[in-house]
Amino acid sequence: MSRIGKLPINIPAGVTVTLKDNVVSVKGPKGELSQAIDPSIRVSIEDGVVSFSIVEESEVDQKQKQAFHGLYRALVNNMVVGVSTGYKKEMELVGVGYRVSNQGNLVEFALGYTHSIFIQLPPEIKVETKSERNKNPYISLESCDKQLLGLVCAKIRSFRKPEPYKGKGILYVGEQIRRKSGKSAGAK
Repeated sequence: MSRIGKLPINIPAGVTVTLKDNVVSVKGPKGELSQAIDPSIRVSIEDGVVSFSIVEESEVDQKQKQAFHGLYRALVNNMVVGVSTGYKKEMELVGVGYRVSNQGNLVEFALGYTHSIFIQLPPEIKVETKSERNKNPYISLESCDKQLLGLVCAKIRSFRKPEPYKGKGILYVGEQIRRKSGKSAGAK
């Protein structure tokens, strides 16, 4: 059995978890999420605790069952945390002339290309941008869906990945870039 899969999930106050036809639905103050569960995993919801176990009679091989055990427990735990407290990612743009602004969920990036880049974010994500003098432009993303938030952050980061020579690009707040030295001048 999976070590992660064995851990029970405590349901916080204000969050409801329901199971119907192998689909777990989680509803809370921040939103509502659902996840389909493989039939080889049994989900039980009792006394404010969600627990997962492996169904031995299923036709899926044992190694795959163990992988599913930990996977679905982690996904449901992320959903419970998301609808109760939510997830937040903060990114900053490092580079001369890099700018970011938003109108609602339409975000505009100026990243040194000949054109601006526009991205329409899903309605589940709340976005906030900040540009202050003598500070790097800053973008904050909040959502109850951890997978969607990570996907959107990866997409935004792909517009200008951090590069190791000058340290420019879009990076997470607090991230350290491993710097490289450039060419040695006059090497013989």
